[in-house]
Amino acid sequence: MKKHTESTYSTLEVNHSKPNSQITAADFLPDPESRLDSAKMKYKPMADSDIPYRDLTNAETKRESIGQLIDKLDVVNNIRYQRTIEDTYCNVYSYDYCRFCKVYLPTVWWTDQALEKILEGQEVEPLMGETVDHIYSSAIHDWFLKWGEDFGWKRMFTAEEIQNKVNTDGGVGIICAKRKEKGLSGHIVPVVPETNEHQAYRENGVVIYPLQSQAGKVNYNYFSEVKKDWWNDELYSSYVFYYHD
Repeated sequence: MKKHTESTYSTLEVNHSKPNSQITAADFLPDPESRLDSAKMKYKPMADSDIPYRDLTNAETKRESIGQLIDKLDVVNNIRYQRTIEDTYCNVYSYDYCRFCKVYLPTVWWTDQALEKILEGQEVEPLMGETVDHIYSSAIHDWFLKWGEDFGWKRMFTAEEIQNKVNTDGGVGIICAKRKEKGLSGHIVPVVPETNEHQAYRENGVVIYPLQSQAGKVNYNYFSEVKKDWWNDELYSSYVFYYHD
């Protein structure tokens, strides 16, 4: 999203420090104007009781409810996720997917000044353009490396590993790639459980392209082989695989 717009998300150096229990999620309350049939308020949670949350009862209910969620979000058809002349909305779709799976992924993030206050133990209210700002896919790549562990994300390293984990446990998988050229769009995509109708692409029984769901230049409720290993495209400087139960 936002091919030529940079956010003021934290520019503190990316590292792999131990989890910091002081850090808090940056998020807003649901907004009635944030809806599947609207292009407004995409950075705020949707207040739509018809959208199913992931059922955390067991692995089977997790997988089944994820399928229901993908059907309801219907990224191919709903206005919220349709590309415009300037933007695509991979981060918005990934944010919604994670939120209704009961997992935290930011669509806004704290500014450096706000982070300093939070880490000093102060309470900070999310205020757009003051304490938080938009965070796009290239920046989310760095967010995963710096803050992901604090919010329960575990890094993985192969398509086989993340697809198997999503299939077996009904968790949330993410692939996020950072653009080489600063200010241009990266990409972020959920890895989703396989179904009888939708499968990952395998060679010799090994997952080469996981089953994914995305908003982007083209939106797909499900895809695998059609975009191949897009994260290895020369446009990107780096990519990460992350998983959350």
